[in-house]
Amino acid sequence: MAGTEPGRARTNPAGAALRAALDAWGARIARACGPVAGQRFASLMLDTWETTMRWHEERVFVITGDIPAMWLRDSSAQVLPFMRLLDLDEVAQTIRGVVREQWRCIGLDPYANAFNIAPNGAHFDPEDLDLHPGVWERKYEVDSLAFPVRLAHQLWLRTGDSSHLDETVHAGARSIVDLWALEQDHSRSTYRHVRPGEPADTLPRGGAGAPVAVTGMTWSGFRPSDDAAVHGYNIPAQLMAVSALGAIAEVAVKVWDDPALAARATGLAGEISGGVDRFGRDGERYLYEVDGLGATLAMDDANMPSLLSLPLVSDVAADSPQYLATRRWVLSQDNPFFNTGRWARGVGSPHTPPGYVWHIALAVQGLTGTVEEARACLETILATDGGTGMTHESFNPDDPSEFTRPWFSWSNSMACELMMDLTERS
Repeated sequence: MAGTEPGRARTNPAGAALRAALDAWGARIARACGPVAGQRFASLMLDTWETTMRWHEERVFVITGDIPAMWLRDSSAQVLPFMRLLDLDEVAQTIRGVVREQWRCIGLDPYANAFNIAPNGAHFDPEDLDLHPGVWERKYEVDSLAFPVRLAHQLWLRTGDSSHLDETVHAGARSIVDLWALEQDHSRSTYRHVRPGEPADTLPRGGAGAPVAVTGMTWSGFRPSDDAAVHGYNIPAQLMAVSALGAIAEVAVKVWDDPALAARATGLAGEISGGVDRFGRDGERYLYEVDGLGATLAMDDANMPSLLSLPLVSDVAADSPQYLATRRWVLSQDNPFFNTGRWARGVGSPHTPPGYVWHIALAVQGLTGTVEEARACLETILATDGGTGMTHESFNPDDPSEFTRPWFSWSNSMACELMMDLTERS
């Protein structure tokens, strides 16, 4: 098996059983997708496991890669391909540790998106408002809460073990429902984000965000890209929240015996869904952001949750007319962030240089497309590594040696998930 990237500390060495399982999967992937894919899979999986994860006490802290902080969204996606290996005790216990760490972080500040391993006062920008010493960054994003809900729920469903769904998670779930309900009327919120000297990361109106109407949806200040939202209702995040609320309701009934929480979660999901149906579509096709006052934004962004990723992160079915219409639009020149070049064509983001394509978006396109489409996306991912053997945040589709973020673990994991999925479908 290929080893950890040279020069990186092995903070979570893989055990013999996990290494054997990765070798076996690598061999399967090599047969189904080619030897380069098999080798790349083993290398990327081991890199994520051994160099981004660190046990502390009974919890597992997961850095995003080249930034020494833990994002709730990124860490959930980083462990996604390992969810197929939950029969290994090492994997199941480690992911339970990740869940415990995520919900510890939510307990610190449910408005924050990224956290420190300890209350050490490290921050992306120390001049941000209302920073707890355990918070790296306090950009409020609906999906940052939805991802941990889905991970905890899936871990329970796949293992039948609810030990991780303890009182910390129960209390955190209540706080999420409370926060999302409060942010249905953002005028009642005290949340502000001001970053002096960085206008792009400062929300309008003194950090409160642009005006929005009360629609049933729940407000979000930032997108999954960590860019400020233009309008307050990000539609992919709304649909992910609906799914997460369904998961909370199921756990509330079957694990916590809390019918009141289940009823609140179910009711809130219906209100958000109703708001999306009323304000969040242009005909059959979903929009990206709206404000409920008439302003809309038609685009898609490579970061999950995206419109393209809806079958992966929400209850929107891959064969629904709304998703198919949306997908056709996203993967066309009508989407202002669909970019093309000699080496690749795919979805980019205003978060990165104009014209760049994201490896995450290529993986999502493959995971939501046909086998033939998935195979083509994987071939593009493997061919555009810029000679590094790794995926990246984004790359120039005319020259893949020009890329952003040389070590971006979320992207690596999505490529591995595509390889595993394509192998099973093949």
